[in-house]
Order: sequence, then C-alpha cells, then structure tokens
Amino acid sequence: MPNVLPRCARHAVPEQQLLVQVECYSGYKADERPLRFRLRGHPFEVETVEDRWYSPGVTYFRVIVRGGDRYVLRHDETRDIWTLEAFRAGGAISTGIDTKITRSV
Repeated sequence: MPNVLPRCARHAVPEQQLLVQVECYSGYKADERPLRFRLRGHPFEVETVEDRWYSPGVTYFRVIVRGGDRYVLRHDETRDIWTLEAFRAGGAISTGIDTKITRSV
C-alpha cells in the first residue's frame, strides 16, 4: 500500500534530479554528515540525521530539519554532487499506516 500523506504535505519533485547545496561536518572522513543545506535558495538547518545508507559511490542521508520535515539527500561521492531524493512534511496526519520513506536504490 502506498504511503498516504495529506494533500498539502505532498510536494512534486521533478523527474530530473534537484540539486542541493550542502554544508557538511567532516570528521574522520570528508562530508561525514550534512549540517545544513540550501534547496531552491531556501536554507534548512539539519536537526537530526535519522538514517544513512550506502550504495557503491553514493551515500544517502535521511535528515530531519527544524520544523520536523524529513528529506532524503543523496551524495554522489565520485562527482561530489548532492541531490534531493525524497521529502515528507513533518505535520503528516497519523493514519496508523507505515509512512517510512522507502525507495529502491
């Protein structure tokens, strides 16, 4: 069953990749985790990195920003390009349906 969100919480993401400017924390490795990012000129402060997963040459981060919205950011390490992969508004109405962001990689 598909994830169900209130109509106002859905945001259309174009088929082409949406580029994101990301400022990262670099600890034991470069671009270890995102701290803040700009999307279409709007700044977002990362409150929590909720999850991260790896694919060959690519790292995905599911982050929560101030206000509770969730974003999945994709970092193509080979080309050093960040893109937006998914978005979910934080004010989604609880329907008892599993609303985890899922996507085949």
